[in-house]
Amino acid sequence: MKQFFSYWLWPNPAGWHYEDSRVMALLALSIGLIVLCFVIGRVRHRMKNPITRSLTAGWPTASLWFGIVALVLTVSRVETIQFLSMRLIWAFWLLSLGLYIFFQMLQFRRRHYTVIQQSQVIDEREKYLPKKRVR
Repeated sequence: MKQFFSYWLWPNPAGWHYEDSRVMALLALSIGLIVLCFVIGRVRHRMKNPITRSLTAGWPTASLWFGIVALVLTVSRVETIQFLSMRLIWAFWLLSLGLYIFFQMLQFRRRHYTVIQQSQVIDEREKYLPKKRVR
């Protein structure tokens, strides 16, 4: 049990460098999230449906902050900055990203709708048709 906690809570795990493929993948992910912030913002302003636009209002900001936090965590891990390079912080980051995506999917499914235009046909013959009797 002690090994489990020391693995996740060790304040300064060493052995990472910028040429490592994991570090490069994490840097690409974090920079990708930052770039995705601007892409989502551009696409969002071109949307015609106001419901979709209001539901996606927080996506660029969330993408930017998740990217910045991932970038800071990756650089602090390589530069061996204590307590910012713990594995547990990465687990919290991943958990919070997953929960954010899950709740956004739930909210999008619950609140997204499109307004369908309906035209009512007024029939002149209806006033001459028999109606139900009211008792």
